[in-house]
Amino acid sequence: MPFPAGLLAPDGLTVPGLSLRPITAADAELDHAAVMESRELLRPWEQTGWPADDFTVAENRADLEGLERRHAEGRAFTYTVLDPADTTCLGCVYLMPPDARMYDGAHIVPAAAEDRWEDVDAAVYFWVRASRLGAGTDRVLLEVLRDWLRDEWGLEHAAVVVPEDVAPQVAAVESTGLRLRFTVTEQGKPGRYLAYG
Repeated sequence: MPFPAGLLAPDGLTVPGLSLRPITAADAELDHAAVMESRELLRPWEQTGWPADDFTVAENRADLEGLERRHAEGRAFTYTVLDPADTTCLGCVYLMPPDARMYDGAHIVPAAAEDRWEDVDAAVYFWVRASRLGAGTDRVLLEVLRDWLRDEWGLEHAAVVVPEDVAPQVAAVESTGLRLRFTVTEQGKPGRYLAYG
């Protein structure tokens, strides 16, 4: 199913320690620095080998142009996570509709009989810069996201999706008390994703 009808993406969010706003191509350099610092985490997160060691700012800008366009069209939403001074990218948050193309042919297994992918109103992915994991930024972001998705987006059934092989993300999500609702195996990817709600 697509996003709920009439879904409006908030302009962003500011809380102590971080802020979120829609990502733009102008964020290419800040985002690239975070991506390259975190590439050993992002490769299993993506399950595609991205980013390559020689991934450039120009290539990143082209990627961000696509994300910015998709956001403006309401097809999916991407937010950059920044420090309070807006000088350092701390990570990214992505909201995908449950009927996104990546789920075409995916093997989605419910964890309990009452869990139905058709009831999910958004699939939420996130990553946090490698150097900020020790500071607990991933857990802070998750707590902020839960309230923001409910209160500002009106999403009651968002699923937070993390790769099974990225232990820090799994631990961060499980520390919030969210329940495993689905396992997701996308076509052409070697590992599973875990969806919590």
